[in-house]
Amino acid sequence: MKETKRFFLNGEEFFSNKVLNLLDVIQYFNYNSSLLVLEYNHFICPKESWHKIFINDKDKIEIVTIVGGG
Repeated sequence: MKETKRFFLNGEEFFSNKVLNLLDVIQYFNYNSSLLVLEYNHFICPKESWHKIFINDKDKIEIVTIVGGG
């Protein structure tokens, strides 16, 4: 039986029993990866690492999107 992991995305609690990396989460929630900054457990994560960092139980992910305006 797979272990269910609990993680937090922008303060909201989610559960998964799948193996997920940060890129999977970004794609699942349909974020535009070119317009965001990702913080993983209080550290800014470079885009080049998103596919290598796997979600663990109680991880905290914060995604800030960049919005243009005038």
